[in-house]
Amino acid sequence: MAGRIGVRHLAVAAAAGGVLLVGVAQPASAATGSPAPAAAPAAVPAAAPAQSLGRPSVPYETWLKDVQVVADSAGAYLQARVPQAPTTYRPAIVLDIDNTSLETDYTPSYPTPAIAAVLKVVRAAHDRGVKVFFVTARPDFIDAFTRYNLTKVGYPVDGLYGRSLWDLFQETGAFKTAKRQEIERNGYTIVANIGNNTTDLVGGHAERTFKLPDYGGTLS
Repeated sequence: MAGRIGVRHLAVAAAAGGVLLVGVAQPASAATGSPAPAAAPAAVPAAAPAQSLGRPSVPYETWLKDVQVVADSAGAYLQARVPQAPTTYRPAIVLDIDNTSLETDYTPSYPTPAIAAVLKVVRAAHDRGVKVFFVTARPDFIDAFTRYNLTKVGYPVDGLYGRSLWDLFQETGAFKTAKRQEIERNGYTIVANIGNNTTDLVGGHAERTFKLPDYGGTLS
């Protein structure tokens, strides 16, 4: 899902500012989706599935191939929908962050690497005048760290919407829908909405949606 904060986000090191942020709370409904601390071999059954350790159950290479299929579709659509910078309207795309824009579960580091296939689509669209907004379930008090990560790995960021303390009590899909409505009220036409969880995409307010794999919710 886009934006759920797992155990790996409890400490975020901001290399740029030399700051350590500790204690990001995990919503009770969030999936764990993060590496477990090292334990003695006897503590983990030999036949335990990868997901029991909080690691993605699908191999990294398989995930990248599955993502590429969706990215190719989104790229072709955006090329046709906005072939050049428009003068009569303001096109925008909205993206989730975790496992949609960044390799959160597969490369749990900071700065977290971009998903190359998605980054390519986003940068190409931005070069043609499409504005890029990120709507995430991450709490907004780490927005500075999130924005730094996104820009560090190459994403243009025209807007970033994290959840306020009040929003943390709101259903994720409703929160993300409300933020897309806000973007529209600011005069943008959302031509595409890209996420890896249904809560990223439900609620309308986008001409097209593109869903990356979450493998039945095993990716955050």
